[in-house]
Amino acid sequence: MTIDYEKLLNWRVPEIVHTYTKRDTMLYALGIGLGGDPVDHGQLRYVYEPELVAMPSMAVVLGYPGFWLKDPGTGVDWKRVVHGEQSLRILNPLPVEGTVVGTTRVEAIVDKGADKGAIIHSRRDISDRESGEALATVSMSTFCRGDGGFGGPAGPSPKPHALPARPPDLSCDLTTMPQAALLYRLNGDYNPLHADPEVAMAAGFDRPILHGLCTFGAATHAILRSCCGYDPLALHAIEARFSAPVYPGETIRTEIWREGDDVSFRAGAIERDVVVLNNGRAELS
Repeated sequence: MTIDYEKLLNWRVPEIVHTYTKRDTMLYALGIGLGGDPVDHGQLRYVYEPELVAMPSMAVVLGYPGFWLKDPGTGVDWKRVVHGEQSLRILNPLPVEGTVVGTTRVEAIVDKGADKGAIIHSRRDISDRESGEALATVSMSTFCRGDGGFGGPAGPSPKPHALPARPPDLSCDLTTMPQAALLYRLNGDYNPLHADPEVAMAAGFDRPILHGLCTFGAATHAILRSCCGYDPLALHAIEARFSAPVYPGETIRTEIWREGDDVSFRAGAIERDVVVLNNGRAELS
């Protein structure tokens, strides 16, 4: 089966009503590594009730419609799909608990050509159900490695954010827990690639890998820690490209360049000297 361009472009992704609690907010923060220093009050705010705040990057798990590309009607070879890019824009502070509505739509499909794959760009708008207030916009690109050559448009494809040529101004090392993927999956992504060694090895990995969005959250943590004093209101937007997986237990080093309120970054797994997030950009207040 191949992609039908018009059908997929107009695919109706179910609207998701998502109720979450303070416990879920703390679970997300623990899953991306907050609380690693038990005497750091900045981290404690994200995992302990008295002054609880929500990590801005938690928006990526709110109103999530599930792996809808697995539906045979999409024409996508879902077993060969990988996460390409992720971006997030915070429009209003995320409540620590409540009910939100997630509305997802396909924005563009790029045909890279036969044997080169296709890229699906999608966007999810998250709003508070009771007030209707817009909270965040979550956008992502999905690289469909087995689906090029269906006759769709070859572009345009946005250029990745260019990192400065000079050495980074700051760096932040955060060590992931060996059980990080098993904890993070409780946010709703139960792909066995992140838990089952046999599934991971069948996919070409030595062992289960960390969720890409967990790595994205760790980089967000590094920027809040290094540039914002752990103030969640200081981060307005963040985006990055996924370039390699992280194995739970590895240390993620986020290198940061500051130019006023604009931040460029990349992240790497120190133990293997490999870049795992690239072309990163964040907007601060």
